[in-house]
Amino acid sequence: MSTIFQRAELLLGSEVMERMAQQRVIIFGVGGVGSWCAEALVRTGVRQLTIVDSDRVEATNVNRQLMATSLTVGQVKVEALRERLLTINPEADIRALHQVFNATTAREFQLATYDYIIDAIDSLKDKALLILTACQTEARLYSSMGAALKLDPTRIQVAEFWKVKGDPLARALRNRFKKDETFPKRKFKCVFSDEVVQARGEGKGSLVQITAVFGMTLASLVVQDVRQSTC
Repeated sequence: MSTIFQRAELLLGSEVMERMAQQRVIIFGVGGVGSWCAEALVRTGVRQLTIVDSDRVEATNVNRQLMATSLTVGQVKVEALRERLLTINPEADIRALHQVFNATTAREFQLATYDYIIDAIDSLKDKALLILTACQTEARLYSSMGAALKLDPTRIQVAEFWKVKGDPLARALRNRFKKDETFPKRKFKCVFSDEVVQARGEGKGSLVQITAVFGMTLASLVVQDVRQSTC
C-alpha cells in the first residue's frame, strides 16, 4: 500500500486495506453530506469511486460543502470534488458524473456493478427511487436522512430504515412507500438525527459541523463493513 495510507493500515491491517482498494463505491449527491463521505473514503483507501451530482457550486454552499470555496463557485460540483480527491490520491479512479438520478436515468448507472451505494440525495422522489432500485441489487446501501435544522452532532446516530425515529425525511419516505404500496426489498442502514431546531428564517439552514459528521458516518459504515467481511 502507498505510504499515505500507512496510519490507516496500522489500524485496519493490510488485508482490509487491499479490500478497500478493490471496492467499487458510488455516491449520489455530493453536497454537505456526500462530499465529506467521498473525502473520507478516498483518505481510507477507496480507489474506485463514482460521484454523481447535477449541480454547480453556489456561494450558499461554501458554509458546509467540502469542495465549495470562493474559488470554485460556478464550477460543476463533481468536477471540483474530483480534482480535490485526486490531490489526495492521484492513483484513484474517480468518475465524476454531472447527472441527476431519476426515473429516466436510473438504468444508466448500472447499480448492480457496485459494491456500495451511498444515498445523499435531497429530492424525496429521486431518493425513494434510488432506495428501491439499490435494494434490488446485491450492493450494500447506506442512506443519509435529513441533515438540515440540526445543531448537536452528538445526536447523530445509525439505525435500520424502519427503526429511524424523529426524522421527518424518513417519515416522508415511509409514507411514500406505503402510499405507493412499493417497499424496499431488503433492510438498509441510515444515518440520521432526531434533533429538530426551528429555523430563524425561510428555508432549511444547515451547518458543516452536522453535515460533515453525517458524511463521515456514512463512510465509516463502508469501512466497518469491509473490515467485518474481511475478518
